[in-house]
Amino acid sequence: MTSQPNQAAFDWTGRSGEVWRDNQSRLDRMLAPYGAAAIAAASPVPGERVLDVGCGSGATTLELAARVGASGSVLGLDISEPLLSRARERTPQGAPVSFVLGDASRHDLPTGAFDLLFSRFGVMFFDDPAAAFTHLRTALAPRGRLAFVCWRPFDENDWVRLPMRAVADILPPLPTPAPDAPGPFAFGDDDRVRRTLSTAGFIDIAITPFDSPQVYGEAATRDEAIGAALELALQVGPLARALADQPDVLRERAAAAVRAAFETRATDQAVTMDGAAWIVTARNGA
Repeated sequence: MTSQPNQAAFDWTGRSGEVWRDNQSRLDRMLAPYGAAAIAAASPVPGERVLDVGCGSGATTLELAARVGASGSVLGLDISEPLLSRARERTPQGAPVSFVLGDASRHDLPTGAFDLLFSRFGVMFFDDPAAAFTHLRTALAPRGRLAFVCWRPFDENDWVRLPMRAVADILPPLPTPAPDAPGPFAFGDDDRVRRTLSTAGFIDIAITPFDSPQVYGEAATRDEAIGAALELALQVGPLARALADQPDVLRERAAAAVRAAFETRATDQAVTMDGAAWIVTARNGA
């Protein structure tokens, strides 16, 4: 069985946030189908008040704002100042949007202030998910809605499975995190998602699989596309974290192995891999 990458090493307030900010346009293109599917499931309408949890650089915040219009409002909440800085830079003047720095699991939120809680891959990092969702639910209006997208298990996601398998025999064995450890795949088990939300007081919970190809690297030529995919993998995600403290000789071997793996997914101008997620919706049980 493939070892799952260490899920604990996340530094969104520092270097990780800066790298995501610097790759914002590429990452937004990759994740756009998942955000769009979650927003469609959320069905925001004009005039609604929305909280975007783990809003990052603001892509979904701005999409939600376009749905709720000038009579509505969207608050983007994230722990990463580098990402929030980028979000503020790209927000048009006069948009019904604001951003705040804070940990959604404990940030002071007004009671019953939102019609919709939304997140694109921002809820899998809570130390205590049930407590975090209980806290967030207090900010929902009665019968208010929850909608988010999260990754399905590691082994179903080609974008991480492929490079990590490529380096499995090169890097020292990676620690295997507890199944419920915070990280990108913490909500891979849909039963756990359902139990967590039910414990937190949500009802009408629906969990639907959603699959979408990810263009991991794109360029004018096949070779350049493979290079772009490798560059991104070495900067962002589980492979980057696994290689962070390794000597140069291992990093070079790992890069060559991952490049060879990406070649198997390359077309004339792109490296495309599969991604597997859950679209989750629920309502405030209060």
